[in-house]
Amino acid sequence: MVMVRKASRNAGIYTQTHKSRKRTHHRPRPTRTIMTRSQCNTSGSFFYRLPSEVFDMILDKLSEVEISVFSMVSKEITRYIMNYISTLAWKNKTIIQSFHHSTCLEQRSIIGHYRDLGLLFKRCTLLLPTKDRLKFIFSKFSQIPCFLLEQCLAPDCIGFSSYGVFLQTLIAGWDELECHRVFNFLCDFANLLQKMEAVITGKPGVRWYQKLQLRLFCRQVLLDPWPNQSECQFWLMQLLKPWPMVSQAHLLFILYGPLLPEGSLGWQDLVERGLPHSALWDLARAILLLFSKLEVQGQCTNSLLSILEELIVIPQPWHVENVARLLVLCGSSLCYTVLVSKAVNRRLLETSRLIVYIILVCEKDGYHMSWAVKMVQQICNVFTTAPERFGFIQQLENMFSEVTREFFEFSVAGNHLDDRETFQTLCILLDSSARFHTKFLHMFLK
Repeated sequence: MVMVRKASRNAGIYTQTHKSRKRTHHRPRPTRTIMTRSQCNTSGSFFYRLPSEVFDMILDKLSEVEISVFSMVSKEITRYIMNYISTLAWKNKTIIQSFHHSTCLEQRSIIGHYRDLGLLFKRCTLLLPTKDRLKFIFSKFSQIPCFLLEQCLAPDCIGFSSYGVFLQTLIAGWDELECHRVFNFLCDFANLLQKMEAVITGKPGVRWYQKLQLRLFCRQVLLDPWPNQSECQFWLMQLLKPWPMVSQAHLLFILYGPLLPEGSLGWQDLVERGLPHSALWDLARAILLLFSKLEVQGQCTNSLLSILEELIVIPQPWHVENVARLLVLCGSSLCYTVLVSKAVNRRLLETSRLIVYIILVCEKDGYHMSWAVKMVQQICNVFTTAPERFGFIQQLENMFSEVTREFFEFSVAGNHLDDRETFQTLCILLDSSARFHTKFLHMFLK
């Protein structure tokens, strides 16, 4: 009996122990649930439990760049920040409307501030369609006089420069279709095409203030802020595209032509006397932008040559030295294209005269004379027969004599305002002729 009871007790003990272990083995473990941001209960978020006044106080302490980063946290945060930057208090505090600063440090600070604003508006409007983005953004700047054409008379105003940096930061990385929409929006917003038409159809020297304003707006807002050539090409093409070639030439001159010290365009200076290369460099750079665009696209350059032909007669035919200097600044490829176009169309008198002045410019401005010699050699190769090549060389030598005689007659006449400068140019021409012919003969004797 005792043995049985012991066995029974042991069995009971064994059974209990077994059940206890079994229960421990199958105890359910707590599961971890991963929720996406959209599945989270936003009402439980820290920021959403804050009173709006406290949230505004937090945003007031952040910089524009910090707010721009914060706006990308969630859609609700983005929406709240868009409402926040739409308030009159924020606009009065943040959107600076004073652009007439004398020191470079103040100017850099304002321009940097508008670069940060561009980043803020770029990020907080990221989820909106392009048209809605532009409406929202530019509604904040529509009442700033320094951002509008013909509204600010201050000569040291940096409003357009600040506007340009803001726009460049805002649309950096946008595709071409979106940039087309931006251009169309700006044309409507600033009434740009109508103002362009008014100045490019007017006579040279008339409406000079409107022309200067158009130049500053287009250069500082649309063209100059871009660091890459392709982006600048895009905006220049958009500005030129709506107009016929004659108007395109006028617009190019308004945007990039030489300026007089008082700020007006130097229309008449290009006709009356030779200008230094610094006065023509911007114009050459714009022409090179268009020429390289055509080369990349594999298009015909006849349209550019037509624009160039129109350009060098605004307001009257330019002094030949200015035409020659512009071609030299444009480089070998475009210079060769222009000269060959004239040569094959039997305009040898014009071609040879232009070459003589190109040689003079090379001597004046310090270019290697071998460049001009190589250019003449390439043009010679365009002619297929020996008599044609000889006729071209003969015409060129006769033109050397004619231009030399012209300078001599000017210098001895005694009634020319710049006879001392003319005599100096005569001496430079003689030197350039000697240097050119030395290089030219050396090329054939090698």
